[in-house]
Amino acid sequence: MHIKSIPMSGTGSSDNYAYLVVDDKSKDAVIIDPAHPEEVAPVLKKAIDDGSIKLTAIVNTHHHWDHAGGNTKLRTALGLPNLEIIGGKDCEKVNKTPAHGQGFNIGSIAVKALHTPCHTQDSICWFMQDGDDKVVFTGDTLFHGGCGRFFEGNGAEMHKALNETLASLPDETRVFYLTYPMKPGHEYTKSNAKFCMSVLQSEAVKALQAFAEKHRETQGKFTIGDEKKHNVFMRPHDPEIQKATGETDPVAVITKLREMKNNFK
Repeated sequence: MHIKSIPMSGTGSSDNYAYLVVDDKSKDAVIIDPAHPEEVAPVLKKAIDDGSIKLTAIVNTHHHWDHAGGNTKLRTALGLPNLEIIGGKDCEKVNKTPAHGQGFNIGSIAVKALHTPCHTQDSICWFMQDGDDKVVFTGDTLFHGGCGRFFEGNGAEMHKALNETLASLPDETRVFYLTYPMKPGHEYTKSNAKFCMSVLQSEAVKALQAFAEKHRETQGKFTIGDEKKHNVFMRPHDPEIQKATGETDPVAVITKLREMKNNFK
């Protein structure tokens, strides 16, 4: 499994990555959340033309325009009007939505859909495994040291998404989020680590903060096991976090943390 990140600066107030996932054996490939075709299409065209990939589908993590808004334009730009679009039910021109726990294959890569409604109700995280290599693309549900806003959901849904669905993945699963640290104020890992430090001054959180200070790009550098240690949203039973939030019920802790993060400077 080969993963290429494609930064997109043309998605308005948000700067996101698209990810090209390629099966090394068959060259079958999918592109994840190609919201800005002007930047993604040239990369894909070159790879298609030189025979290094066989593009089989567009995959979306959720329907927001800065993730799924480029589907139709990308089909047109590539001259592939029937390219399959796999994603949540509200994604642009989607024609396949696997049920929770179901999936498909990219050559020898097994892909599983993990429904994680909250940020949007059609949010899907995509777990992929090729031999011992395991990754998950979490859209705007899970970030390193943080989580997405509850635009269409609530604390109970985010708690389930993070601490049941994603936490059940193998600890060695690498996490790929979809936001690119291009503009000041959009360095999510750095700001997330700062918030985590305000709640929990653990060695794991300090290590996350130190890494974020030294590295501009952090996607894929941490695992689900790491998130369980340094991500306060995945530690609702931690006494220090309960003390900081004034709550003990896990859902109440998650809800309070999100309120605190929304107002954090």
